[in-house]
Amino acid sequence: MGHRLSKIVTRTGDAGTTGLGDGSRVAKDAARIEAIGAVDELNSSIGVLLAEGLPAEVAACLVDAQHDLFDLGGELSIPGYAAVTGDHVARLEDRVEHFNADLAPLKEFVLPGGTRAAALAHVARTVCRRAERAVVHLGRAETVGDPARRYLNRLSDLLFVIARALNAGTGRGDVLWRKGRAGGPADA
Repeated sequence: MGHRLSKIVTRTGDAGTTGLGDGSRVAKDAARIEAIGAVDELNSSIGVLLAEGLPAEVAACLVDAQHDLFDLGGELSIPGYAAVTGDHVARLEDRVEHFNADLAPLKEFVLPGGTRAAALAHVARTVCRRAERAVVHLGRAETVGDPARRYLNRLSDLLFVIARALNAGTGRGDVLWRKGRAGGPADA
């Protein structure tokens, strides 16, 4: 990589375009740039979650996901390039099963909340869903690797399960949606 990133202010994007990894330039509001930005936002959201005191196993899993997301951003920045594979997706599926194994079965929907770390995992999950939608949108006009879409889908599942595991690990249960709640001050 050398000194490739030593100059930060380049002014090359002042006209509303940005460079892709293959050297081509596209509008900053292009679907490809929207997808890259959503994946970057997701990675940053996971970084905020990692700033919490997380169990080592959860933290290691999330750091792996951050590296994968950086690879995914690279894939998206070079049309036709593939960095995320079925092995990445399988690893996430394994982690979902692992973290879900000791959790109680759900009978109701879960509201985002509980501990701060669990709430941040839910925020990362929703950012992940947005990144997935951006990649799907890009895929309607340009080629996007199937593993990339599947990876984001599984990562949102993993973040949901991690949120539940983080609550359970502190002895807190899930915050469950109450169907038919009357509402009002008594329920606040």
